[in-house]
Amino acid sequence: MPKSRTLINKMNNVQFMEIFGGIYEHSPWVAERAWNAGISEKHDKIDELATLMARMVEEASESEKRALIEAHPDLAGKAAKQGELTAASTSEQVGAGLDSCTAEEFAAFQEYNTAYKEKFGFPFIMAVKNRDRHEILAGFEERLQNSPEEEFARALAEIDKIARFRLAEL
Repeated sequence: MPKSRTLINKMNNVQFMEIFGGIYEHSPWVAERAWNAGISEKHDKIDELATLMARMVEEASESEKRALIEAHPDLAGKAAKQGELTAASTSEQVGAGLDSCTAEEFAAFQEYNTAYKEKFGFPFIMAVKNRDRHEILAGFEERLQNSPEEEFARALAEIDKIARFRLAEL
């Protein structure tokens, strides 16, 4: 539940969107659809709200899902270096130590980001909370072996994990 202690089911649309519109990176449509699906007392529990929001993604069109994936920044990418990430993404990447990469690690991230995008056509997505840069680099190596279909599904699953972490922090 948000720190304001306001029950989610007692919020109006504006309040709901203000708090939850940014849970999915640059994709307020997820929160809009969750609101339109109906918020009830059960959604005062973050797990229930997370499940509802994940269902909105699952029910989205393939092009909407692709746009959601493409809305995510590269890990340790140029946007991070230039301070252009959302506050949530910045916090997550800093928490994983991506702001402390050595020159060699930063170069490895750039190479992996490029290779991943060339193979799959979208950015590598991993819920980095409680992970470090070494685990993330290993994740690139492992996941570059997957098929495009596997990675599309994995990216969406990781996005839902990120959303759950973000909701839990409210």
